[in-house]
Amino acid sequence: MASKVTERGPAARRPFLLELYGSALGKKYVMAITGIVWMGYVLAHMIGNLKLYQGADYINEYAEFLRQDLMSPIIAQGATLWLLRSVLIVALVLHVVAAYQLTVMNKKARPESYRSRRDFVAADFASRTMRWTGVIVLLFILFHVADITLGWANPDPDGSVFDRTVASFQNPASAGFYLLANLALGFHLYHGSWSLFQSMGWNNPRFNHWRRAFAIAFAVIVVVPNLSFPIAVQLGIIS
Repeated sequence: MASKVTERGPAARRPFLLELYGSALGKKYVMAITGIVWMGYVLAHMIGNLKLYQGADYINEYAEFLRQDLMSPIIAQGATLWLLRSVLIVALVLHVVAAYQLTVMNKKARPESYRSRRDFVAADFASRTMRWTGVIVLLFILFHVADITLGWANPDPDGSVFDRTVASFQNPASAGFYLLANLALGFHLYHGSWSLFQSMGWNNPRFNHWRRAFAIAFAVIVVVPNLSFPIAVQLGIIS
């Protein structure tokens, strides 16, 4: 009696994007893309906060515009802000998860201490402290939302955006944490801005000096004004 021969087709494969994400390269893509999303946000957020120097009416009007009138009437009032918040939350979660998984993969691949040679040393201290600065920035995001956005941790929870900001920065501990977090953000942005070009395959040794210049410039442009806000409140320039 002839035996049956069972023919098996090719093993089912995961969708391409999931297959790509399973690799170290895919995780680097995710970190780079989500990093770009947050780079755009911190830049826009800093520019909006400059209205603090114009006074309470300007920053409060700007905050109300973001809450209600952004992209209105094309999109329903208030919907755009929640859409942007959703994108930022998803990007943040993906960034943190990809960073953790990539760290685990690297440790498994190189269980012993290893340091690779690079074509250009962009930021040695920034690269070595990338995880810690990321943790500080993440904790600050949570505190900043509870403090200014929701008012839960603010001395003036029922006040306007301007009142909450001033009340928060008048507290030396809160102002100090804000300064520390933005210094950590600066290092994180510096190394992240440098690394994303390599992660996306946009690097070339001939352009490394431009990559470094961009990383420095972007970090300085975002962080220096941010550092000025609590200092200005402490000095009574903003009150």
